[in-house]
Amino acid sequence: MSNLDSVIYTDGREFFKELEEKYIKHDRGLFILTPSGAGKTYYCKNQEVQNWIDGDEIYFETKAEPPVESKWWDKGYQVINRVEQRCDVITAQVVDRGFWIMGSINHWLKPDAIVLPPISTLMERVKVRENNEYVGGLKEEHMDQMIQHMGIIRNWLVEYGVPEYKSIEEAVESLTSY
Repeated sequence: MSNLDSVIYTDGREFFKELEEKYIKHDRGLFILTPSGAGKTYYCKNQEVQNWIDGDEIYFETKAEPPVESKWWDKGYQVINRVEQRCDVITAQVVDRGFWIMGSINHWLKPDAIVLPPISTLMERVKVRENNEYVGGLKEEHMDQMIQHMGIIRNWLVEYGVPEYKSIEEAVESLTSY
């Protein structure tokens, strides 16, 4: 069916212990969903206090997301669907334990907020990422796929009333100012 590595469920105590050493655990977990290129990696790397986890970091670590070299996002709906579901399981576990996470991979897990910057902003960021320090994510050649993905993300607003923001900073401010 796919070229994805098989996965099994294991005891995650050590994984979560390491997360607690690196990130702040809160009374309530949060999940912000963004398209590729929205700035989640930049935001997470540059935050002064380690509140937010870049989903890709833990998706790779748990092997829910295959390595970038696999280009899994180019392997069709079945592979994309399976990766998204695997990542949702990890996101749910992280959020249930009080961590705050941003990710661009999602299938069934309802986010607390969505971030949809203007397409021109995403295109600029993708170009910068490609020309500087590419660590993964969609490239300029995938703009059609990115636009389609933004429509899928927007469905969380349309169908479930999930709040939409134009920037990560707006979403973070709104979700954490309680």
